[in-house]
Amino acid sequence: MSVITDKFGRPLKDLRISVIDRCNFRCRYCMPKEIFGRDFVFMPREQLLSFEEIERLAKIFVDLGVRKIRLTGGEPLMRRDLPLLIKKLTAIDQLEDIGLTTNGSLLGHSAAKLKDAGLQRVNVSLDALDEELFKSINDSGVGPERVLKGIQKAKEVGLEVKVNMVVKKGMNDHEVVPMAAYFKEQGITLRYIEFMDVGQTNGWDFSKVITKKQIYEQLKEQFDLEAVDPAYLGEVAKRYRYVGTNAEVGFITSVSESFCSTCTRARIAADGKMYTCLFAENGFDFRELLRSDKTDDEIKDEVIHIWNNRTDRYSDERTEESAKSRSKIEMSYIGG
Repeated sequence: MSVITDKFGRPLKDLRISVIDRCNFRCRYCMPKEIFGRDFVFMPREQLLSFEEIERLAKIFVDLGVRKIRLTGGEPLMRRDLPLLIKKLTAIDQLEDIGLTTNGSLLGHSAAKLKDAGLQRVNVSLDALDEELFKSINDSGVGPERVLKGIQKAKEVGLEVKVNMVVKKGMNDHEVVPMAAYFKEQGITLRYIEFMDVGQTNGWDFSKVITKKQIYEQLKEQFDLEAVDPAYLGEVAKRYRYVGTNAEVGFITSVSESFCSTCTRARIAADGKMYTCLFAENGFDFRELLRSDKTDDEIKDEVIHIWNNRTDRYSDERTEESAKSRSKIEMSYIGG
């Protein structure tokens, strides 16, 4: 196995793979209907990487040091026969961890098959417990009960579950404490994500950001919290435990406390383009390489070259102006 590092000495350890660009939600901070309406043209099937292509690429990345793979979208559970892909990935030697990020709306039907295929963990996006608020956020008529039932089913079949909540000022910041109380009772880790300037369509600006410090201030009025040390290099969430329990909350602080210096993640979009940062402008086309006569070693050399030359540190450098002027790809395309 080769160990490769970028220009700042950051190793390649984690790979996010988007399996589809479609989603059945239209969350206003991610895929607003005004842009992603009925007429929006998503990728045809032949443009998506096949499961065999994803497997081949995953093996190459694992050989270069990747130990964790997370499947994302869009909504990955909309990709037909997804458990077949998970089964292929779990068979890869030296791959230690496979997770999935989902909005949870299809999880109840899929949880047992995902677990049987070898999936270990799911991260479920849920931004509110209030029925009407959650429906207005996802703009798809789906209430929180369906997602909560999916979470319960995932727990029942033995999947580790974490919940992600994007917090946006004026949208759902009043749900911070109710969400904490509910998932503390369930023994499920809840992670608060600062509203980020991913893509071009979510209307981001600093005034809509609720920072980790502001969320923490709300929580400590209701709960006793103690800091938890990171579990590994590159762990994104800053973790806290409710005193006297094993239940945790975490904070993903891309805006207020950037973590570029320990970022070990590469991303593969649904069409096979590799991105070295969530906020990237351009990707590297691996679908073309996979569908050419290139050998695995030749493709591996391309990954090494890209990573060795990586200099991304967008969140360290972000300003109000750069956030608005820089052209960035959409979250639904690159995966979270």
